[in-house]
Amino acid sequence: MKFDIIVIGSGPGGYVAAIRASQLGKTVAIVEKAELGGICLNWGCIPTKALLKSAQVFEYLKHSNDYGISVADAKADFDAIVKRSRGVANGMSKGIEFLMKKNKITVLKGLGKLAAAKKVEVDTDGKKEIHEADHIILATGARSRELPGVKQDGKKVIGYREAMVLPEQPKSMVIIGSGAIGMEFAYFYNALGTKVTIVEFLPRILPIEDEEVSKTMEKLYKKNGVEILVDSAVENVDTSGKGCKVNIKGKSGNSVIECDIVLSAAGVVTNLENLGLETLGVKTDKGKVLVDDFYKTNVPGVYAIGDIVHGPALAHVASAEGIICVEAIAGMHPHPLNYGNIPGCTYCHPEVASVGLTETQAKEKGYEIKVGKFPFSASGKASAGGHKDGFVKVIFDAKYGEWLGCHMVGEGVTDMIAEAVVARNLETTGHEIIKSVHPHPTMSEAIMEAVAQAYNECIHL
Repeated sequence: MKFDIIVIGSGPGGYVAAIRASQLGKTVAIVEKAELGGICLNWGCIPTKALLKSAQVFEYLKHSNDYGISVADAKADFDAIVKRSRGVANGMSKGIEFLMKKNKITVLKGLGKLAAAKKVEVDTDGKKEIHEADHIILATGARSRELPGVKQDGKKVIGYREAMVLPEQPKSMVIIGSGAIGMEFAYFYNALGTKVTIVEFLPRILPIEDEEVSKTMEKLYKKNGVEILVDSAVENVDTSGKGCKVNIKGKSGNSVIECDIVLSAAGVVTNLENLGLETLGVKTDKGKVLVDDFYKTNVPGVYAIGDIVHGPALAHVASAEGIICVEAIAGMHPHPLNYGNIPGCTYCHPEVASVGLTETQAKEKGYEIKVGKFPFSASGKASAGGHKDGFVKVIFDAKYGEWLGCHMVGEGVTDMIAEAVVARNLETTGHEIIKSVHPHPTMSEAIMEAVAQAYNECIHL
């Protein structure tokens, strides 16, 4: 069949690109070897949030007395929690099926690869077909990265995918890596009663976040019983016995931790194999496809978006890239994506959200800065809700008033960070935030209060 655009991969980059292309009047096909929606909807963003919600509800029940409610003998049903998570994921995937039909997008089930100029081969259980398109968008995403000496067997040493559907809850778990994936699973399993140890190679957990965020989260996790080892590396894992023996090399020496399960959460690796890149000579560098600001590769008619190109491996980034890519193909004039204004979110409890420069980064870039910080312990809504942990921290350029960064720890902050993203996009000043009336009582007031504190105008501190 002949199409205007063929998209290989149906994750949040691929399916969004396909829908936007259809909206712009293009004939579109999307190639997917597994479930529509890709890793994000089926094995990433969405089902993990369902797991985390179950853990949060369980914690509410365990602390119900704090709210004047008595709940006797609350128990977590691990199998039922996993089943709910899978149901949520399946429902979302079916939603993507509906959107494909609604937008008249042809779904080609199978493994897609570049076959020749303007041609895609789709292998469906050994049956191969060639389809043509003037434009081919690669959106094949990424998978869990395997560390040297820590080979994943899918049973004792696992990645994020297996962590969502374990046959039974482990009594103990070592998690390698303290980025978003590691921190989220650490919260989930710890909340359900698993003994969790986090091993982080760098000097602090959540290493890309502001240092105050890292310190706060380390304190809260340790308070809840999570053991944290920083400046440490897992040398190897011995799985010859019933469980796992994790050999760890740290600054103060070597140690061995015994556990049931090891979760490797030390990043992802791109899915570039068997994609036919060599057939057309598509250029790559360090596991990423090289593209311009509108996601063109060096080969005319071939584009790449999402985890397989430069930039953070985040679902919302892939979606934005997909839209920019097809709008450029359609002859529109989209603005290039501003990678300096991408929000990052970690959905543990409390949540973490941030955008822009950290305080250290701002200083390293030579800015004279104003910093404001407002703790949720001073928030009426946080006190009423029983979620007083955390804060909002803002960083402004003292000279011109540019909002350089915003960093949050607290209940629901992943839903609050968009205010900072939009404000920065509109080049809003601190005084404009202060004079924008925020509703009371809300958690969002903390943003206005933090900005006011940066300018010595804070009322409630």
